[in-house]
Amino acid sequence: MKVLVVNSGSSSIKYQLFDMGNESVLAKGLVERIGISDSIINHYPSLREPVITHQDIPNHRIGIKLMMDALLHLDYGVIKDISEIVAVGHRVVHAGEKFSGSVLLINEVMDALKECIELAPLHNPPNILGIEVCKELMPGVPQVGVFDTAFHQTIPEHAYLYGIPYKYYKKYKIRRYGFHGTSHKYVAQRAAKILGKSLEELKIITCHLGNGSSITAVKKGVSVDTSLGFGTVAGIIMGTRCGDLDPAIIPFLMDKEKLNVEEMNRIIYKESGFLGLSEGISSDNRDLGDKAKQGDERAMRTIFAFTYGIKKYIGAYAAAMGGVDVIVFTAGIGENSPETRAEACKGLDFLGVKIDPERNKVSAKEAIISSDNSRVKVMVIPTNEELMIAKDTAEISGSL
Repeated sequence: MKVLVVNSGSSSIKYQLFDMGNESVLAKGLVERIGISDSIINHYPSLREPVITHQDIPNHRIGIKLMMDALLHLDYGVIKDISEIVAVGHRVVHAGEKFSGSVLLINEVMDALKECIELAPLHNPPNILGIEVCKELMPGVPQVGVFDTAFHQTIPEHAYLYGIPYKYYKKYKIRRYGFHGTSHKYVAQRAAKILGKSLEELKIITCHLGNGSSITAVKKGVSVDTSLGFGTVAGIIMGTRCGDLDPAIIPFLMDKEKLNVEEMNRIIYKESGFLGLSEGISSDNRDLGDKAKQGDERAMRTIFAFTYGIKKYIGAYAAAMGGVDVIVFTAGIGENSPETRAEACKGLDFLGVKIDPERNKVSAKEAIISSDNSRVKVMVIPTNEELMIAKDTAEISGSL
């Protein structure tokens, strides 16, 4: 059973083709710079050399057609006919309150996703476009939507409501939604499996740390709170996003700087976080780490604000769950930065957190990095959202 996973972004398409018989990846790739000059197709067939192609890709339809051509290519393709793909799973960022799990993308579901565009104007339109093109190019092949927000639909009302007039929740559905749900779900399940325990008996804090970051409290296998909220800007500071912000700052800045809504949005989404706090050094944590080692105060203060935020959320979620058994670090920074993990856990001895410095030297592979006498297990687990999407897709399409 071969399942194709597609993540259609604003100017890129990520894809992976899985053989669900053994959950192996037959090929993966990235179509970059769609609608921009110097477009690239990066195709990585399993056990063969990568194929990098430069050509104009003016739109998503051509991008997905080129993806299919790569999978079918006589020299470096991995399938002989499109009919070998039994289903396609799509990552969709926002489904609002409409779906608490993955679903078959029938017309009614597509209409519901379009209604959620105003909640995720940067993400949902390209996600929807990718689905529509795949339906056109692969007629009759089941298409399944797997939503970033779905895992967090278990968050209780007292945790997802904001302290604004309730009428705005009823009218506009303004609430905490949370994102990166597929990643949080995957690493929580992997943590339980690695430890040989049932998810239902564990209190887990999952730290998805990358250019976009979120931290989630997972109790008895379900999300009970998460740091990202109504949009993708709350929580800890990120590459270019500001993280938690006193709402009073927004009208104050708009008045002082004579900013309109679009300009204010650009500041909090595109000009803040690592980039803004470091006074323009970089939005990349690796660059900041290099500068910090050279004694750059701007980089040092930015990194400390980041790790302090992680530590604060770990403490808050331990309190919310009445304790913590496992802390998981995942995604680009979480998987590859021992310094971030060490600093975020520093001072959490009172919770029973003790990191082993030698074990913490690991990068991008599954490991327990806590000391033997640490009451809380601290783990590194590379995320695999694509496999999670493929599993859901196989399950749903297999029941048709």
